[in-house]
Amino acid sequence: MVDKNVLGERLQVCCLKPMTGYFRDGLCRTNFNDTGTHTVCAVVTNEFLEFSASKGNDLITPVSFYHFSGLKEGDKWCLCVKRWIEAEKAGKAPKLILEATHEKTLEYISLNKILKYAVR
Repeated sequence: MVDKNVLGERLQVCCLKPMTGYFRDGLCRTNFNDTGTHTVCAVVTNEFLEFSASKGNDLITPVSFYHFSGLKEGDKWCLCVKRWIEAEKAGKAPKLILEATHEKTLEYISLNKILKYAVR
């Protein structure tokens, strides 16, 4: 089965450096074990990173145990769909790369809303 993006096309890589995705394969794919639904490919901002940290998910601080060097503004990352929705409601949502955002995201966010945040 080929994973599709929100545009109905083949899912593209979000980022390989840093390596992202629930499966750490660069793709924002998911399965039933992924309780966070890491399907949103975002270009993170400092504002979003600070917001996420304030909610208990620090994506800034490196964690060597997980070979995670920490994120900085401009990095691409597969976000949990619910965290992105939270950030959007707070006015802190990062832009999205539609070609790398999994179609599962459409179960949570309308395509019209997603299009407003598309990287152009």
